[in-house]
Amino acid sequence: MAESSLKTGVPSREEAMALLREAARANPGPWEAHSRTASLCAEAIGERCGLDPDMCGVLGLLHDIGRGGGVYDLRHVWEGWTRMNALGYPLAARICLTHSFPLQELDSYAGSVEDCTAEERAVLARELAGLTYDRYDRLIQLCDALALPGRPTIVEKRLVDVALRHGFNDRTLDKWRAVLALKREFDEACGVSIYSLLGISVGEF
Repeated sequence: MAESSLKTGVPSREEAMALLREAARANPGPWEAHSRTASLCAEAIGERCGLDPDMCGVLGLLHDIGRGGGVYDLRHVWEGWTRMNALGYPLAARICLTHSFPLQELDSYAGSVEDCTAEERAVLARELAGLTYDRYDRLIQLCDALALPGRPTIVEKRLVDVALRHGFNDRTLDKWRAVLALKREFDEACGVSIYSLLGISVGEF
């Protein structure tokens, strides 16, 4: 039986798709296809390991919704978190905040933080520190690291893709280790390699 969830914290799948389409029209880019891929991964893994697959799919669709506001680094976290809260979807807002932080520290962000004000960064840091991650947080963190635009891939390929675009910082290797630990966690929860579950052929890479 799927783990129970508070459906009121997220929009319906139809609403989530409409929100994603609207955001992609405002700021077209590969992030939309990435979000759709993350959603498919989250639904498949979530169903296998006893989470609510519909909830997982919706959270995957919306994790990067803040990118609809423009070409952002950390600001996409702020924009997604504030918008989903304003719309009355606190669980979607939470995922907008947590998906970039398998290490639960703001300074582990892979990219610039300077597109948020010092006050906004302080709010994000406080909110992030006040959370206890659950399986949905960890699942979307993993699926963010599995999703290229258009298809899932091995974690290492996605991590290198992000590093090539955003560079390294002092926490990059620690963050990579945390993501690889997530992969092991969900392999165990699923009882099978998630690569096999998602149809990823490791030999392709």
